[in-house]
Amino acid sequence: MRTEIIAGVTTFFTMAYIVVVNPAILSADGTGLPFSGVLTATVLVCVSMTLLMGLYARLPFGVAPGMGLNAFVAYTLIIGQGIPWPVALGIIFWAGVLFLAASLTPLRERIALAIPDSLRIAAAAGIGLLLTFIGLQNAGFVAANPATIVGVGPLDHRVLLCLVGLFVSARLGRAGNPLAYLAGIFVVTAAAWAGGWVDLPARWISPPDFSSVLFKLDVGGALTWSLAPAIVTVLMTDLFDSLSTFIGVAHAAGLTDERGQPVRLREGLIVDAWATLTAGLFGTSSGTAYVESIAGIRMGGRTGTTAVVTALCFVPCLFVGPLAAAVPAYATSPVLILVGVTMFATVTAIPFDRVEVGLPAFATLVLIPLTFSITQGILWGFVLHALIHQLVGRARDVSLGAWGLAVVSALLLALERAR
Repeated sequence: MRTEIIAGVTTFFTMAYIVVVNPAILSADGTGLPFSGVLTATVLVCVSMTLLMGLYARLPFGVAPGMGLNAFVAYTLIIGQGIPWPVALGIIFWAGVLFLAASLTPLRERIALAIPDSLRIAAAAGIGLLLTFIGLQNAGFVAANPATIVGVGPLDHRVLLCLVGLFVSARLGRAGNPLAYLAGIFVVTAAAWAGGWVDLPARWISPPDFSSVLFKLDVGGALTWSLAPAIVTVLMTDLFDSLSTFIGVAHAAGLTDERGQPVRLREGLIVDAWATLTAGLFGTSSGTAYVESIAGIRMGGRTGTTAVVTALCFVPCLFVGPLAAAVPAYATSPVLILVGVTMFATVTAIPFDRVEVGLPAFATLVLIPLTFSITQGILWGFVLHALIHQLVGRARDVSLGAWGLAVVSALLLALERAR
């Protein structure tokens, strides 16, 4: 029990940064989402779904709103496409419903097997680039330029403090310290307060905000054909994230059965699906199992008790709204950049020397950050994967499921253009 408690606390500290970073992204200028409401929703997802992971799936994984999809909701759906935030939350909800249905049937395995590994890797790398770009924008490294669209920003306090935070988090992360991300945020925020660039909060704690976004989603408004691509994108990205996390962490930590498969994978994916569904209800982006859970597992966590302890550690975070709101955007930039690096690192596994594999993966990789849309990258990747294999005479290498994904993607792209 002592080992499981230590492991649960360790997992909490490695992923606690999401309590500040997720509301900061979703409440960006132009979304209309209130910081306090999203923070409360974020903590509710962390507590309830991590508890479910521990009590139902009996796995030592923490659950929280995923990095990447929060940027997709804020910058692509709400700001980019002008979708009202209640409708965007409705999109998250319906994606969760579909994910849950797929997790209860063999359809989940069929979809997973139909996704080419190269596109799965490229999507993760593209999301990593998108997060890095957002982090660079928040820190002032990158600024709008009328001649070149983007350019170098001024060398001001935001840039310098971001570099300090990046150094602190990278140094501690290299040493395996579970407080690496939080330490970077703390150092930058403290320096910003000391320098007078950010006002100290009038009060340090406050009651949770259960009124602004909780159950304010527009379920009916999200059920339109023109929004189908967004729902499918959330579904596919959730599937990427959850499968990658469960499979990767299970193999790294030895949580596999005699066949080499992750233990209780079906139950874990069901919890992941519920995390997406309830995230839409609570008022935030999709929830998913966190790869940072490997830190607690390496400390000896092997059962659901670890997840239960992690969930309980998140409860006090419901009351830190004013303190979290006083964290400047550039204090979270080092986290976005470092998470982006981690997600991009697997790109070396893509065989770019094979045009039928490399070109669709490259298109996915670059379209996500350049269009600020995970949807565009994933859908065009599926279409190009099938078409280029056909053009080079290797159509037989494309599975029937991959052809099906290509056809569905082409239809969704057409629907999106019609909108």
